[in-house]
Amino acid sequence: MTAQLNAYIHSEDARGQAAFYAEALGGEILSIMTYGQTPGTPEEIKDKVMHLVLSVAGGNILFLSDAFEPSRGGQRFISLALSYKDEAFARQSFENLVREGTVKYPFELQPWGAYYGEVVDKFGVNWQIVKQ
Repeated sequence: MTAQLNAYIHSEDARGQAAFYAEALGGEILSIMTYGQTPGTPEEIKDKVMHLVLSVAGGNILFLSDAFEPSRGGQRFISLALSYKDEAFARQSFENLVREGTVKYPFELQPWGAYYGEVVDKFGVNWQIVKQ
């Protein structure tokens, strides 16, 4: 089984935070997807960042998005994102992590073409499972 683990930062300003990290850590924004790129998005969030990919410090990848959940104790939460090339491994990881945990988003095919699901495990860690 092969997977890549990435930090997923939920930010008050994903574009601004990514620009800061790109300058501070020597990197570049590789892609930005807004909520407006998916069908049925309310007008007030169309320009908000759904998913931003940032390459920093020699090829390490960070993911960022604009957060809609309240901060926890003044801190934004971070998700761990596991990206798989094999759907069966991705689905199995999702099922393993949800034991004694909670499904936030079922593991399903998404409008952007990837399978995606989100779980909060029994320890309170937020996991995003993606099959590209």
